[in-house]
Amino acid sequence: KKKKKKKKKKKKKTASGHTKGTPTQKAEGRMLTEGSFTDYYVTHGQTEPPSIPVVNLFRGDEETTTSSVPPFPVGEIQPHPLESNSHRISSEELRHNERLEANLYDKLRHASEVHRQVRHYAQSFIKPGIKLVDMCERLEETNRKLVQERGLERGIGFPTGCSINHVAAHYTPNVGDDTVLQYDDVMKVDFGTQIDGRIIDCAWTVAFNPKYDMLLEAVKEATNAGIKAAGIDVRLCDVGESVEEVMESYEVELDGKTYPVKCIRNLNGHSIGPYQIHAGKSVPIVKCDDQTKMEEGEIFAIETFGTTGRGYIVEDLECSHYMKNFNAPHVPLRLPRSKKLLGHINKTFGTLAFCRRWLEREDGGSFTVNGNKGKQEKYMGALKNLCDVGIVQAYPPLVDVKGSYTAQYEHTLVLRPTCKEILSRGDDF
Repeated sequence: KKKKKKKKKKKKKTASGHTKGTPTQKAEGRMLTEGSFTDYYVTHGQTEPPSIPVVNLFRGDEETTTSSVPPFPVGEIQPHPLESNSHRISSEELRHNERLEANLYDKLRHASEVHRQVRHYAQSFIKPGIKLVDMCERLEETNRKLVQERGLERGIGFPTGCSINHVAAHYTPNVGDDTVLQYDDVMKVDFGTQIDGRIIDCAWTVAFNPKYDMLLEAVKEATNAGIKAAGIDVRLCDVGESVEEVMESYEVELDGKTYPVKCIRNLNGHSIGPYQIHAGKSVPIVKCDDQTKMEEGEIFAIETFGTTGRGYIVEDLECSHYMKNFNAPHVPLRLPRSKKLLGHINKTFGTLAFCRRWLEREDGGSFTVNGNKGKQEKYMGALKNLCDVGIVQAYPPLVDVKGSYTAQYEHTLVLRPTCKEILSRGDDF
């Protein structure tokens, strides 16, 4: 008998000519969706670890925006709530309006796919024992690579938050901070990606000890409830009520004591504008009387925070996050150092948030803008001066009571005329 020759399976290629792979690395994090793979991006032809700019996976090496190019993946589609919106999904006129916004949606989906790939990769190396500064730098380097960092045109949306336990938000290590992630920690990983100022803001909670599962589940489900409640003409107070109802139906047992899960009532979701992470509307996560409505075309970050503590945060600890005020006044500066630092902030970050760690990089936060000559020396006095005169705002860490545990989940969505699209949704959460 002649042996039949085995036919070699041809590897499938993406539209841009990259070889598609099969994901093999199962995600191990608590409360990540069952069946999620940290290397899912190999199905798009990405390498492991990821190194190819996302635009090249979908567009080849030529960046074009003609209708023939393959689109970036579309987010999760949900209908708008309310009876008054029932006509939207099938309206030809509204579909036409959406086609006019194709360029905007393209940028948002591009930034979202970068976020997904970066965070899936991060989920493979965030383990107990990692230094937070090493974790942030590895995540941010991958973000810069996949978004093809180009100064204000595209890059990181804001510093990587990695707030631990009772610290709920706005913590990233400063240079010299050697904090190490522990098995019993509850860490919120919150980072952003931006293309032409269109920011994707998305976060999840990392825990290794199963005892925190109910806390994580409460917040994850509360965020999903907020997403479901959001939509055109929906009142902000109604979104807050939906979130609170789900969040506060949970309790968590830690070391023999039962804690109700509370919403952190003075933290909110927010609308997002071009180069403006907080664009004016706040999305409450508790019942309140804000009758403001969400409107067609708006982009929102729906984020919720749950805690075993008092449910109220205050500013505390050393500051790492700063951002130039979107409507910063024109103030004549006397100190040459302040003028120099403001010039650096204007060209490198504009009105996007930044951190001290970035100012101390050789490139000062952007290789495209500064090459390797961007490092800021002895800048703290100048930074304080810019904050004092109201040009820059400091955002210190936000903390609940010591000994409590806080969790966060967040997604960015756009209220399209026919539906809402949860841009940052992935197979992980």
